[in-house]
Amino acid sequence: MSTYLKATFLSGLLLLVTPSVHSTEIPQPQSLPPAPAREFRGVWIASVANIDWPSRPGLTTTQQQAELIAMLDRAAALKLNAVILQVRPAADALYASSYEPWSEFLTGEMGKAPTPDYDPLAFAVEEAHKRGIELHAWFNPFRARHPQGKSPVAANHVSKLHPQWVKKYGKYLWLDPGEAEVQDYTVKVIMDVVKRYDIDAVHLDDYFYPYPERSGRRVIDFPDTASWQKYQQSGGKLNRDDWRRENINTLVQRLYQEIKQEKPWVKFGISPFGVWRPGYPAQISKNGGFDPYQEIYADSRQWLVKGWIDYFAPQLYWKIEKSQQSYPVLLNWWLKQNPLGRHIWPGNFTSRVGDRTSAAWPANEILYQIKTTRGFSGATGNIHYSMKPLMQNRDRIVDILEKDAYPTQALIPASPWLDKTLPTQPTIQIERDTATGKIRKLTWQSPEPDKVWLWVMQTKSGNRWTTQILPRSQTSYLFNSQNSPLPIDTVAVSAVNRYSTQGQPAIGN
Repeated sequence: MSTYLKATFLSGLLLLVTPSVHSTEIPQPQSLPPAPAREFRGVWIASVANIDWPSRPGLTTTQQQAELIAMLDRAAALKLNAVILQVRPAADALYASSYEPWSEFLTGEMGKAPTPDYDPLAFAVEEAHKRGIELHAWFNPFRARHPQGKSPVAANHVSKLHPQWVKKYGKYLWLDPGEAEVQDYTVKVIMDVVKRYDIDAVHLDDYFYPYPERSGRRVIDFPDTASWQKYQQSGGKLNRDDWRRENINTLVQRLYQEIKQEKPWVKFGISPFGVWRPGYPAQISKNGGFDPYQEIYADSRQWLVKGWIDYFAPQLYWKIEKSQQSYPVLLNWWLKQNPLGRHIWPGNFTSRVGDRTSAAWPANEILYQIKTTRGFSGATGNIHYSMKPLMQNRDRIVDILEKDAYPTQALIPASPWLDKTLPTQPTIQIERDTATGKIRKLTWQSPEPDKVWLWVMQTKSGNRWTTQILPRSQTSYLFNSQNSPLPIDTVAVSAVNRYSTQGQPAIGN
C-alpha cells in the first residue's frame, strides 16, 4: 500500500458539522479519492522583441495588465498549470530593479518605468497565483542588447556601467561569461528576484555563449581573448573550448545552489537546444546539424546528469516524422541521460502551428507530440512555445488541446529530492440543505495555511469521483445544480505544498 493510502487509513476522519445541522456519527467512507493526474503543462510568454507580451512597446499600464490577464485566463481555461514569463531579455528588467534599467520592450524606452507606475512581475505573480498557476521567471543570463532594441541605452545599463564586461558580437552586445565579475553580477541579478518575489521557479533558455555570427562564410569567434588570457595567467589548464563550457557549468551549478539556499521550493529549470550533440543518439544527423556543445558551449547533458537543475526542458522543435531530428527519438535519448530522476518536460514548437509559412504545422502535430510524451516513462509534461498561437487559436489548436489533450486539471509533478514532507491535513465543515439534506456548501482550513499552495477538492457521486484543483486563496465551495448535477455522497479535501506534495485528505459524507 502506498504511503498516501496508509496515511489516509491511519488518519481517520475529521468532520466538523455546523451547529444548525444535527450531528451524527460519520461512517468510514467506502472508498478513498483517487490520486489527481500529474503533468506539467507550461507555456512560454516571451517579451523580447514583443513576441508575446506586451504586444508592442509603450502600452499603458492598463493595456499591459489587460493583455497579461487575458493570457493567464487563457492558460487557466486550457488547464495549464505554469507560465514561464521572460523578465530579463537583455540585461534589462520587466520588474522594478535596482541593478538594471526598465526594458524598452515594456515602455518603448530603456530605463523608462511604466505609466502609471506598477511592477509587472509582482502583478504577474499575484494574478497567476490567483488562478492556481505557477509563475516561472525567465532570464537571459548573458545577452546584453538585442538587435530589436532601438532606444538609447540607459545610463544604468551594464554596457555603460561596466563596458569592460560587455562585448559586441555581430548585431548583439554580450556579457563575457569568462569574466568572474560577470558571473557574480548575473547571479546577483537573478537572486535579487528570487529574494524579492514569490516566484515558483527560475528559468534559463538556450542562450549561453551566443549563437555563431558570420562575416560572409567565416564564423566570427567570440571576442573573449582578454578573459581567456586572464584565465591562462592564473594557471588554468583547460583548452579554450573546455574553459568556455566550464564557465557555463559554473554558472548553472552556482545558481542551483544559491536558489536552494535562499528558497528551497523555488525550482530551477533550463530549456536547452533539443540536441546535445549531433550523433547522440546515432539516428540524429551528424552532417550539418547544429552542435550546441561546440558552438554555444552548452554541455546540457552534464547539467542533467549532475542534477544541477530541477527540470529539464529540451527544445524538441521538430516533427515526429522528421528522421534527422525526430521528436520521439530525441526524447527517448534524453530520458536515458537522467540518473537522478529530475523532471523532463520537453518544449514543443507550438508557434509553428498555422504560422502562414510553407513550413507550418497542423495543430494535430502538437497533440500527437503531447501523446508521445505521455507514452514515455519519465517524461511528465510539455511546455508550449509560445503564448501567441494559443491566444490566436491558430488552426483550432486551443479547441484541440481542450478536447483531446487537457480535458481535466492536473497537478505539477512533485519534486521529492527537494522535500518529502506531507502538508498537514485540513479540517472540513459541511453545510446541508435543511429541506433535502443534500450537501450545500463545503468549507475547509489548514492548521498551517502558509504552507499551502493549492487545494485538491474531490467529490463522489455514485461510483464516480470528480477532482478540482483550486488556488490556495479559495477555502469554500458552494454546490448547485450547474456544478454538481448529481447528489454528492462523499467529499474530500487535501492540501498541496510548494513542492507539489499532496497531503492526506480530510473526508466526510
